[in-house]
Amino acid sequence: MPTRDLVLAALFAAIIIVLGLVPPVMLGFIPVPITAQSLGVMLAGVVLGAKRGTIAVLLVLVLAAIGLPVLSGGRGGLAVFMAPTTGYLIGWVFAAMVTGYLSQIMVGRDQAGLVQGVNFFIAALMGGVIVLYGIGITYLALITGMGFVKAFLGSLAFIPGDVLKAVIAALAGRAVMAGYPLLPQRA
Repeated sequence: MPTRDLVLAALFAAIIIVLGLVPPVMLGFIPVPITAQSLGVMLAGVVLGAKRGTIAVLLVLVLAAIGLPVLSGGRGGLAVFMAPTTGYLIGWVFAAMVTGYLSQIMVGRDQAGLVQGVNFFIAALMGGVIVLYGIGITYLALITGMGFVKAFLGSLAFIPGDVLKAVIAALAGRAVMAGYPLLPQRA
């Protein structure tokens, strides 16, 4: 892997970690807070593409596994991978991969800006919301035994925020494509 790709992956890993510093928002009726780190996952996929975006997410997860407090709320260590919400951390990998892949095939430099933005949004929505929730909810339902429907209904409160994150990721992807044409092609 070229040095440029490693640097970009490390940069986006840092962005994901910094987004973990944004204080989580507690809803009160559910014990899981809203965090900004999934925005970083979407951004990694949209801007870097499938391969580099996935590497960025894997780097964050490796840092968390070795004990560094890189996840929202200053969490880190192997214990974070033993929680009912671990499926969402696993889902980050596939979310970045799918978002990046869809961005690569749906967005081209020759498209109009609006078309690029809409396609980036669709990619971020499919990968960063549908894939992430599919894996996270399935894992939560299986591990806790609460059932898929109950896990799905409990996650509905997070969807509006994640759709907003997909919009932000699409705007950022469009801005990077327009503002940094020398950035290597997403791969």
